[in-house]
Amino acid sequence: QVQLVESGGGLVQAGGSLTLSCAASGRTFNYYAMGWFRQAPGKGREFVAAMGWSAGSTSYADSVKGRFTISRNNAKNMVYLQMNSLKPEDTAVYYCAAGGNVAAVVAGSGSWGQGTQVTVSS
Repeated sequence: QVQLVESGGGLVQAGGSLTLSCAASGRTFNYYAMGWFRQAPGKGREFVAAMGWSAGSTSYADSVKGRFTISRNNAKNMVYLQMNSLKPEDTAVYYCAAGGNVAAVVAGSGSWGQGTQVTVSS
């Protein structure tokens, strides 16, 4: 089981950028696919991005393609979400996720962090 702790959320103006970080515990981090989800007020949790152990396998929600980039540093047990051209509709609590493969992460199965708030002002 991997434990996840997110950081890097905050308040940013529309058009701005923010990078979220997720620290993962456990010696088997390299074997996990990692991802990000978000939950806006009054809405369900939605998939944002996922990647396998290398950058060769990534998946993004259509709403963030071209604006967000997921990356990971296996040596540091870290996964990141670089968010550019932020919009007010990106406002949500962002959660880090881990799963056995990208499909499992996209499906929402696996481990979750506690979330970090991102607020985009117009």
